[in-house]
Amino acid sequence: MVKLTKIYTRVGDKGETMLGSGAMVEKFSMRVTAYGEVDEANATIGLAIAILHESEHPDRDALATELTIIQNDLFDVGADLCVPIEQGEDAGSRLRVTEQMVASTEAAIDRWNAKLEPLTSFVLPAGTKASAAIHVARTVMRRAERAVTQLLSVEPETTNRQTQIYLNRVSDYLFVVARIANNSGTNDVLWKPGGERREAPE
Repeated sequence: MVKLTKIYTRVGDKGETMLGSGAMVEKFSMRVTAYGEVDEANATIGLAIAILHESEHPDRDALATELTIIQNDLFDVGADLCVPIEQGEDAGSRLRVTEQMVASTEAAIDRWNAKLEPLTSFVLPAGTKASAAIHVARTVMRRAERAVTQLLSVEPETTNRQTQIYLNRVSDYLFVVARIANNSGTNDVLWKPGGERREAPE
């Protein structure tokens, strides 16, 4: 159980922060950047949930419940990233992202995607407020994934690859549910490549 009795500690006043392992690193280290990006992505999902609750979408409660589960999972991702894997670490001794988390996300993607018509074009991040907010979360999630991918490229032995895979699937999930929030795709705004757009009137 986490118990926070003091919010500021002054530990980071010199530009360093403590990892979950107790090691001190610079705040701009690749690992801190990675779990910081995950935290930001989590916050954007929180905003999307708040907007969903204000909507009248018939699936708003189901979507909000699933998104809240993802928010909790993203805290697990952050906990995983902030504790580098140690050589000889026993399975289950640390909170780590698992293949099952990825599989559950894929199942949710398939379930929601079955309600949608196939796309004939890319969609713009637009439509209803809820959909636009979810698209913002999706793009921030992609940034978090890129940061974790970069971390994996330099610290592959101490970083759990499932964190990157999970973030990838969550961004795919967010794309699908953004369409659901667009009234199951009926409010999707389709991309019209340059040659298909009308010229603006003079």
